[in-house]
Amino acid sequence: MESFAAEASFMLNAAGNAFVIMMEPTRLAFLSMGAFLGLILGILPGVGGLAGTAMLLPFTFSMDPYTAFAFLLGLGSTVATGDPIPAVLFGVPGGAASAATVLDGYPMAKRGEAGRALSAAYMSSLMGGVFGAALLAVSIPILRPAMLYIGSPELLAFAVFGISMVAVLSGRAPLRGLAAACFGIMMAMVGADPQSGTLRWTFDTAYLWEGLPLLPIVLGLFALPEMCDLMIARTAIAAGSNKMDIYKGQWQGVKDCFQHWWLIVRCSWIGGGIGSIPGISASVVDWLAYGHALRTEKGAAQTFGKGDVRGVIASESSNNAKEGGALVPTIAFGVPGSASMAILLGAFMMHGLVPGPDMLNKHLDITYSMVWSVALANLLGAGLCYAFSPQFARVALLRYTLICPAVLGIIYIGAFESSRNWGDLYTLLFFGLLGWIMKQFKWPRPPLILGLVLGDLIERYMFISVERYGIDWMTRPLVVILFALAIIGLVRPLLEDYRGQGGLRAILGSFGRARFEWGQLFTLFYLAVFSAMVIMSRGWQFNAKIVPLVVGGVALIAVVLSLLNQTFRKPAAAPASGTEISAADNAALLTGEKLPVNTGKIHMDIESDTAHLPLSTIIARAAMFFGYLLAFMGSTYLVGLIPTLFIFVVAFMRIEARERWTLVLSYAGFMVVFVTLVFDRIMKVPWPPSLLGEWMPALKVIPSL
Repeated sequence: MESFAAEASFMLNAAGNAFVIMMEPTRLAFLSMGAFLGLILGILPGVGGLAGTAMLLPFTFSMDPYTAFAFLLGLGSTVATGDPIPAVLFGVPGGAASAATVLDGYPMAKRGEAGRALSAAYMSSLMGGVFGAALLAVSIPILRPAMLYIGSPELLAFAVFGISMVAVLSGRAPLRGLAAACFGIMMAMVGADPQSGTLRWTFDTAYLWEGLPLLPIVLGLFALPEMCDLMIARTAIAAGSNKMDIYKGQWQGVKDCFQHWWLIVRCSWIGGGIGSIPGISASVVDWLAYGHALRTEKGAAQTFGKGDVRGVIASESSNNAKEGGALVPTIAFGVPGSASMAILLGAFMMHGLVPGPDMLNKHLDITYSMVWSVALANLLGAGLCYAFSPQFARVALLRYTLICPAVLGIIYIGAFESSRNWGDLYTLLFFGLLGWIMKQFKWPRPPLILGLVLGDLIERYMFISVERYGIDWMTRPLVVILFALAIIGLVRPLLEDYRGQGGLRAILGSFGRARFEWGQLFTLFYLAVFSAMVIMSRGWQFNAKIVPLVVGGVALIAVVLSLLNQTFRKPAAAPASGTEISAADNAALLTGEKLPVNTGKIHMDIESDTAHLPLSTIIARAAMFFGYLLAFMGSTYLVGLIPTLFIFVVAFMRIEARERWTLVLSYAGFMVVFVTLVFDRIMKVPWPPSLLGEWMPALKVIPSL
């Protein structure tokens, strides 16, 4: 008992000393600077904390360890606080980890509740971040045995459990959600197989050898479709709302967080816990928390994905909590809990610190200074956001001709920064078109991202587990529990449909004569893609083809069943919690009719607000939008990205709305100056090479040329 009291006293003294050290004005100034930069990086779509941490690392050489980690953790802790700003206002995730926020935050902004959504995001981020810091403070000396116990079988089980969330994130379309998740898993396997070196689905393209980067896919699936729909509808994000609604919503968002404090605690546990497990990507934390809230919150099945503030709270509280969790294995074992933590390990080495027992003994004050840095950074980040929240929310009232050019330019820059290859821009365009079509035909997009994030982990940990443990890895207690939860999650929607329809005979009786709808063409496209991928994989080595064949087989079954359901199931037989969207629902969506009142939720994704327009208008305006994107890429190839941005802003604003020349030229000039200062001068990002720069090397003094 005395030793326990002495240990507690020692830790409290270390925490107190660390707090006093962090209150030194210079360190607070650097912490504040890092927090401010983190917010800026979070607001800019596609530019996340990973690039920011790497960019700032050289500036910490001359700092003492307390100041250096305050600077770096100040940035890393507030990126997620800034992420919801573009997610809510534009439907553009600021980073891969804020994609789930889009599902409810963006619909809230479109109905004039941007201030409420942003305020709820800030407060839940603050509460989640402080919770993550507290979790780090109490868990570092406790979790060492647990972290040492977790091996590849447990990591595999966690990944499989994450995949089981597709059933929850697919709403009334679990078959489509399963097919989309399988497509994401197979996309994760593109490139050289780590087991045998086999090149899988690379089509003799060097860009694909190392696999598809996540960021262009996320921006393509979630950002471009929203910009496309904004241009098709030709309105502001929150058309028809007034300024007073936006200002009033700020206090309501705070009250929402305190009203749902227990949800924040639960999702913070998920964020901190998952973040502390190395190898589980931070990109999936918000989806797991979102799926948990969808399963446990009353009435969530009917309102999530349509503008429920609880969806924003669940996603954002888990996002900020994961930063404190990711520090646990980084400090205790030298195992980075995330990609940004891997860069932080470089800071350890630069300052002569060795992660491990020394950080829990000799350098315990430095460890607790990190705890205080995370907590204080979240307070500063939320405070800065609240100070400017009304201004951010007012952006939702801007007309689309002012929003689209700026956001599209930044999206292109963010996508190119993924692997700094022209292939990133092609990937962005392809998945942008795919995402828009999926949105129009009610195919849920979140499961695709979930599969992409977890697919590589599933394959890698499966082979490691089999080689190290044989078949015995499946009998480990945590593996059994997680697999059981995953099976329950996948089977539950089918059982609900079975019971809701009154048994197998009633389900079979609900099928009738074949009918045609436009959505069947997209289902046939998926069927052709999966068939081609399976056929191509049959000639590979066993280790390279086993997982693609299994996943492809499951995908083909799901797509065929979905196609049969679309073609033969009677409209009246569509269940309230069934396995697919009825043909009548799809027809209504394509013709602009309203859905029946009792159809329940359609899918856990953003619903298109262009259904009131004629189909010919939707197609024509969508073709114009993607034509703009192709022209942007072509001009970038010819004259460089920054000159293209000026040309694009001018052309877009004049062609779309005949905006006055003074506004057009000043807006285009501002965008060029902003991008040049932030991305070229400060961040010094490399630009896509241009043909004009190759022809006339003297012109390369012009940024991006």
